[in-house]
Amino acid sequence: MYPILVLKPQREKSILQQHPWIFSGAVLTMPDAKTGDIIEIRDSKKSFLGFGFFNDETQIIAKLFYFGKEPIELNENFWFHKIKNAFDLRQKFIINQNTNAYRLLHAEGDFLPSIIADVYNDVIVVQILSQGIEQIFPHIQKSFEKLGFKYIYLKNKDTQKWLTSPYPSNIIWIKENNLEFSIDFEKSQKTGFFLDQRENRSLLQQYSEGKSVLNTFAYTGGFSVYALAGGAEKVISADISKEAIENCEKIIDKNFKNTKKHSVHIGDCFDYLKNSNEEFDIIVLDPPAFAKSKQAVKRAARGYISLNELAIRKIKKGGLIFTFSCSGHIDKDLFRKMVFAAAAEVRRPVRVLHQLTQPLDHPINIYHPEGEYLKGLVLCVD
Repeated sequence: MYPILVLKPQREKSILQQHPWIFSGAVLTMPDAKTGDIIEIRDSKKSFLGFGFFNDETQIIAKLFYFGKEPIELNENFWFHKIKNAFDLRQKFIINQNTNAYRLLHAEGDFLPSIIADVYNDVIVVQILSQGIEQIFPHIQKSFEKLGFKYIYLKNKDTQKWLTSPYPSNIIWIKENNLEFSIDFEKSQKTGFFLDQRENRSLLQQYSEGKSVLNTFAYTGGFSVYALAGGAEKVISADISKEAIENCEKIIDKNFKNTKKHSVHIGDCFDYLKNSNEEFDIIVLDPPAFAKSKQAVKRAARGYISLNELAIRKIKKGGLIFTFSCSGHIDKDLFRKMVFAAAAEVRRPVRVLHQLTQPLDHPINIYHPEGEYLKGLVLCVD
């Protein structure tokens, strides 16, 4: 038996529609539980609705990982089949001899809230985002091991450590569409690499032949590598982090030994766009999340508008802008409005050629639209 949370009358609709979040205002009776415990969710008539992780420290009081009319046994096999289901999807559509890096678990997108797990060849890098996942993680780790993974690295905000015997090096080289990238488990952002842009990088590759490309907020140069692979004549990687740019240059050299087509700029990307006299055939705008909370959205909007305005002024006639927002607090409609505001300020003709999102290893649970965090547009500017 698990502690029971009872919903107020008429507040079960979202759960019946399999939205995984319960907010505190919907609760009639709190469970006798502490943060991280697994609880039963029941409606006001005490009918069973599902299981979730309890958290009395946030407005989202519970996140569900199972929906049903009757309780089931939450044993090791239950967790393994959930993770195996996620693995099978990747094995069917992503994993091949040319790509060995992908997201294995994408929280609510894989029906397991509060965990991110990214695979880099033989290594899984995990972010545990709740005490609930912490408590059942031994089952998850056994599932990873049953699937054949030997190395597991925990990379939380406050804790980084190997959960298995350590990989022989803190740096691993991975393949994505037969291009090579290095991952530094300890020093890199997020889990090590921005896997969510794989398909969008491939799209850039298709447009890059003979072009001049500016990759802003380049980090370790993912878009730059694909632009060069597509035959770009000139690529500039710009980022404020000296360390990121140094890693970018190593990765470029690994893929394109002694190329003269790539150069770097270390500094603020807004300033670079303002002050550079050079125009480009293609500009990539892939900034970090400007809005990390709802309260930050208004300020973030000004940043996105300013950034896109600068790029629209800088792009050559007929050029392309790949522009993105990775903030979950800015939906795709608001993002498009911000890009519209930038275009309207510059008053150049702008057409949308592609509407971009995250790839299939970052699936969006149809019942949880909040999981659609990556938005992108390819603009043609005349």
